[in-house]
Amino acid sequence: MKLAIRIAAIPAFCLVLLAAKGDDDNVQAILPQLSTSTERIVSSVPANGDVNPYGVAFVPNGFPKSGSLEPGDILVSNFNNSANLQGTGTTIVNVTPTGEVSVFFQGKAGLGLTTALGVLKRGFVLVGNLPTTNGTSNTVQQGSLLILNSIGAMVANLSDASLLDGPWDLAIHDDGSRPQVFVSNVLNGTVTRLDLSISDTSVTVSSSTRVASGYTHRLDPAALVIGPTGLAYDTDHDVLYVASTGDNEVFAIDHSRTASKDAGMGRVVYTDDVHLHGPLGLALASNGHLITANGDAVNAGGMQNELVEFTVGGQFVAQFQIDSGAAGGAFGLAFGRSGGEVRFAAVDDVQNVLDIWTLRDGNDN
Repeated sequence: MKLAIRIAAIPAFCLVLLAAKGDDDNVQAILPQLSTSTERIVSSVPANGDVNPYGVAFVPNGFPKSGSLEPGDILVSNFNNSANLQGTGTTIVNVTPTGEVSVFFQGKAGLGLTTALGVLKRGFVLVGNLPTTNGTSNTVQQGSLLILNSIGAMVANLSDASLLDGPWDLAIHDDGSRPQVFVSNVLNGTVTRLDLSISDTSVTVSSSTRVASGYTHRLDPAALVIGPTGLAYDTDHDVLYVASTGDNEVFAIDHSRTASKDAGMGRVVYTDDVHLHGPLGLALASNGHLITANGDAVNAGGMQNELVEFTVGGQFVAQFQIDSGAAGGAFGLAFGRSGGEVRFAAVDDVQNVLDIWTLRDGNDN
């Protein structure tokens, strides 16, 4: 299925290079630039009618070209089915750099694919699920983490009552054959690190470690669930950032790559009752800042459907409204890089679309 798009790019001078950790001075913001350009807007609704897009992930450079995905493609997971029941969506759609949209994966009925969506360079896609039987919070189930190959076939289904209890978001440290995946668990308020071993055809878990815990978590009649959500991993400094929706704060877990024990909630990086309204998705930007998506289920008020940019030192930088309509439009977001272009993508749950911007900085990783 191919859908219409609008395309424009942000000029080359608008993006600065990666800032050093803790450098809060004289670093240009990314979010205000978005309002000065026309977006590329792509429908995330596949043929089966799934809605409520949650997860966003770019296919990285180095991804094998033997399947249906190419480097630079963007994947989007859907949480609701065509009847708009939460925790019942089954599809991941693929958006190519030229704007063509197709279904990459369609699972069994009632999966509820979450924001826990990521792509490994060796040719595999990870996606979490949090099923319900009727779309309500009193029927939420534990869920699992699915592993798909490059053509969208499931090769593994990881489950654990404690370490994978409602996989809600994830972040990846990818070194090739032995990547690490950090998973936030919305049902028990924890974060798990999975150390993986990868061959050309399979993915196995070498070890599992709880690296963080203690985040507020609960079932919620309106939001379905509230707990730790967005994860962003800083490879250069070995810091895992955690957006805790219920606590309305963003935390940092130091030495998360090698941690052998639970660090609790870690240290608070950003707390701001003016600009934070239940942070959900989280991403580390090319300028060294963090960007989170407000879900508006916690500390409601102010501008709805905000993306908020702040430094890793805890300084507010900027905000951007992803949708001016009903609350709950902001969720998953991600940065990708290819051919000298930095691309930013964020879902709009109100319109059931993926918004994409292109930022040029002249570097090619």
